[in-house]
Amino acid sequence: MKIKEIAERLNISTRAIRFYEEKGLITPYKQENNQYRTFTEKDVWRLQTIIALREAGMTTRDIKKALLELEGDSHKELQYYLELQRSVMFSKWLEMKQIIETTDYMIDLVKNKKTLPIEEIFKLAEGSKRLKDQRNTWHDKWNFDRIASIHDQRVRNEYQDYEKALELTVKWVSPIQSEMGLDIGTGTGNLAGKLMARGAIMAGVDQSKEMLKQCLQKFPEMETKLGNFLAIPYLDGRFDFVVSSFVFHHLTTDQKLLAIEEMRRVLKPHGRICITDVMVVEEQHHHHHNAEDYTSLTELISWFEERRYVTKHYQLNEFLHIFYAIPIR
Repeated sequence: MKIKEIAERLNISTRAIRFYEEKGLITPYKQENNQYRTFTEKDVWRLQTIIALREAGMTTRDIKKALLELEGDSHKELQYYLELQRSVMFSKWLEMKQIIETTDYMIDLVKNKKTLPIEEIFKLAEGSKRLKDQRNTWHDKWNFDRIASIHDQRVRNEYQDYEKALELTVKWVSPIQSEMGLDIGTGTGNLAGKLMARGAIMAGVDQSKEMLKQCLQKFPEMETKLGNFLAIPYLDGRFDFVVSSFVFHHLTTDQKLLAIEEMRRVLKPHGRICITDVMVVEEQHHHHHNAEDYTSLTELISWFEERRYVTKHYQLNEFLHIFYAIPIR
């Protein structure tokens, strides 16, 4: 197959094909007598893959690396690059969704008040910027990729009553057979695995690709996606319940509020939320040096009750709590 024919078939320019050749992404056979390029079926497949990855936003450098991994029979690395791009695109989709909702609010103001007060514009602009900043400043400052292989041992050593907390979380959620659940910050899937054993169909989200690799080794039937609390990589209304264990306290106060809205977004109308984590009650803020790093249980209750949820909570030890919220029907 000649270059002009393959360009027409794949709906790209011959110039683009030559560019990918210059970057070393494809190496078509060249006839010795005239240097005409001849493309094999493998070349066509590679070009189609390159086009798809470019449309997903990958750089030519990353594409070259991904294709090398693929040729080495390692599809996992290519999947990771695609998942990473999906996570980025999903965050941008959420930003666009926020812009649309803001615009709808402004339309309603004009419709009802026949004007758009300048202070409302400033308030909306500030709110949109704050949400964008919260998502864009997220990064893995804990380097969970590095500690993924020792995660299970580490959490059991670090958190007193770890297993008891997971078991009680499962009891409180009490999944019905085939209910859809999401575990945010799933790590190696310890909580999700226990819920699957009770009949739930679980998906897990984590910012660490190495954590997800460990998770899939333990639970190959589980769906996993790269992502975090601030841009959950699922469409609206997907899950019956959302759980999270030993992760929520890593967020700032503003990020926690955004995370709550994200959890609510991906839940079905009467979806429930269970957060198991280190938390403090008010008096502990003043008497323990680590208290400022933990979630305030009082604030958490207040946030959910303001959003018309019924809540309950249980304290396992000095700092470890289970918090459960169900929307008022």
